[in-house]
Amino acid sequence: MAQRTAAVSSSATKQPEFVHLNNLACESAGGKVIFATDEWFAPAANLLKRDVPWFEASAFTEFGKWMDGWETRRKRIPGHDWCVLQLGVPGLVYGVDVDTSFFTGNHTPFMSIQGACLEDHPSMVLDGDRTGMAASDSQLEAVSKLHSEVWRELVPGSELNPGYADCCHNYFQVTCSERITHLRLNMYPDGGIARLRVYGVGQRDLSSVPAHQEVDLVAMTNGGVCLGYSDAHFGHPRNMIGPGRASNMADGWETARRLDRPKELKVDGRGILQVPGNEWAVLRLGHPGVITRVEVDTNHFKGNSPDWCRVEACTLTPGEEAAGARNTWNSGKWSVLLSAQKLRPHHRHHYLEADLALKGAVTHVRLVIAPDGGVSRLRLWGRPASPAMAPPTSPAVAPPTSPAVAPPTSKL
Repeated sequence: MAQRTAAVSSSATKQPEFVHLNNLACESAGGKVIFATDEWFAPAANLLKRDVPWFEASAFTEFGKWMDGWETRRKRIPGHDWCVLQLGVPGLVYGVDVDTSFFTGNHTPFMSIQGACLEDHPSMVLDGDRTGMAASDSQLEAVSKLHSEVWRELVPGSELNPGYADCCHNYFQVTCSERITHLRLNMYPDGGIARLRVYGVGQRDLSSVPAHQEVDLVAMTNGGVCLGYSDAHFGHPRNMIGPGRASNMADGWETARRLDRPKELKVDGRGILQVPGNEWAVLRLGHPGVITRVEVDTNHFKGNSPDWCRVEACTLTPGEEAAGARNTWNSGKWSVLLSAQKLRPHHRHHYLEADLALKGAVTHVRLVIAPDGGVSRLRLWGRPASPAMAPPTSPAVAPPTSPAVAPPTSKL
C-alpha cells in the first residue's frame, strides 16, 4: 500500500493575523480556476482545494509524478506560466498564503499576484481532469480579452520557499481597498504550487434586498467574519459561516476538551450541565441588522457536540471593535440575544423571533458554548439596517488565547 503523507503547519512559521479571515478563493466557497497556461503534471484546480495537500511517494500518472497542487512542465519556450481564478466570494483581500507543500525540488521559485474587479464574470471554464493539458489557441484568445497582464499588482514578484514542512507557507500581506473578483497568479517561470489561500472579507451590496426579505447577516458570502475565539483545536470558527451545510466535522468549529471539567458531571432542572468554563467565538455581521431567527447546527458532531449554547450581541463602532480585539473581547457591552439552550448532537436547531431577547439592530455577535465541542454552522437571519451603520473597512482580528472563558452575562 502506498504511504500517504499530509502537510502539517509548522510552528516554526509564525502565522500572520490575516489567516483567521475567510478564504475567499476556496473551492468550497465557489472559487474556481478559469484559465491556466499549462497543467502537465497536476491541474491548477488543485490550488483551491480546502483540504491540506497530500503526498504519495509511489503515485504516478502517464504524464509523470502525481502531485497534489498545480505543476507545469519544465518550460522550454519563451514566457512564463500563469493562471486566472475567480473568487468564490468577491471582497477585500488582506493576505495570501502561497503553499508549496511537498514541492521540494520542483517548486516555483518566484511568483506574483494581480487582481481585478470585473463587472461581468467571464464565461470561461476548465472542465474535467486537465492533467497533461495546456491552454488551446481559443482559450488564449478568450483570456486575452481580460487584459489580465495589466491588472492591479497585489503581491509583487517575490521569491518562494520550497515545500519543506518548516518553510512551505509563504505569507504575503495585501494592501488594497478595492473589491476583488478575479486574481491572476504568475509563476516565474514554471514549477509547482500546492495551494493558494486568499484571506479576506466578502463584500456584497444588500441595498437592493427588499425590506421584508430575510438574509443571513453573518454568512461569509454576505461579508461576515470571525474576529476572535477562545479555542479552535480541531476546527476554526470561521467555518461556521461557510456556505451550505458542513460536509464533515472538519468543516465546522470544534474545540479541545476543557481540562477544568468536573470529575463528576451534574445538571440543573433543565438538564443543562453545571460546568465552570465555556468556549466562545466573536463574529462581525457582514451588514448590521435586526436578527429575527437563529440557527445552530451541530451536523456531524454526534459524540462531541456542546451541551448548551448562548448567543450574545452588541453594537460596536470601529474603535470599540479594535479595543475589543485588544482585550480578547472581554467587554461589558454584550447583551443576551438567545438565552442558554440545550443542544442535541447532529441536529439543526431553529430559534424564532419569539425566542430572541433583542429587537434592535446589532453589529457583532458572540456564540458561547459549554463546556466544549463542535458546531458546524451558525446562521443569523434578519433584516439589514441602514447604511449609516456600515461595518469597518478593515477587520480587527485578535490572536486567539486558549484556554479562555467568556464573562457570564446571564445566569443559567
